[in-house]
Amino acid sequence: MVVIEPAITKDEEGDVMTGREASDGFETASEGTDGGSDNEEQQQKQEKQNVSPPKDDSYEDASNNDELEQKALVQANDAKLEGNKLFAAAQYEEALSQYEVALQVAPNLPSFVELRSVCHANRAICFLKLGKYEDTIKECTKAIELNPSYMKALVRRGEAHEKLEHFEEAIADLKTILELDPSNEQAKRSIFRLEPKAAEKREQMKEEMIGKLRN
Repeated sequence: MVVIEPAITKDEEGDVMTGREASDGFETASEGTDGGSDNEEQQQKQEKQNVSPPKDDSYEDASNNDELEQKALVQANDAKLEGNKLFAAAQYEEALSQYEVALQVAPNLPSFVELRSVCHANRAICFLKLGKYEDTIKECTKAIELNPSYMKALVRRGEAHEKLEHFEEAIADLKTILELDPSNEQAKRSIFRLEPKAAEKREQMKEEMIGKLRN
């Protein structure tokens, strides 16, 4: 009887194993029969076993995404730091541009929320320094949407509202600050100072409305 030696192959992890481990057992040619078909069947089984499984690219893709996010984070932080330097030098327009670069580089992902909220708040203070109060409010609102407990953004938006004589809105921001920090004495004093102005403006608006109705 002729014995076919077990073939040697490799499993998916690269470990060497014999044909007995790779299949149900090694094949033999039976006495008095044609062993050609058995040999062909064994060869087909071995060919199937040697076919590599489809490559899983998920891990590689995740690794590439992590690298891209890290690169974006570094670039965004560099732009933000450059903006801070320009702000310290009172170059507010140039600082605005750098904060905008940081926002463009930083993707809108959960891991970038803090960075994006800070950049919006920093753009707000630049607009506040430039006397562009509507833009200040817009940037602060974006920062607060990303971080509802962002105290500096609430303070700056309140200041901008006061500059535009939006006293009710300014008081609303100050009350939010007190909810976050009940011991904030400055917020309490500001509310006390602004409430009479808000009441006076309400009366003025009421009188203007009555005047329009009469006309």
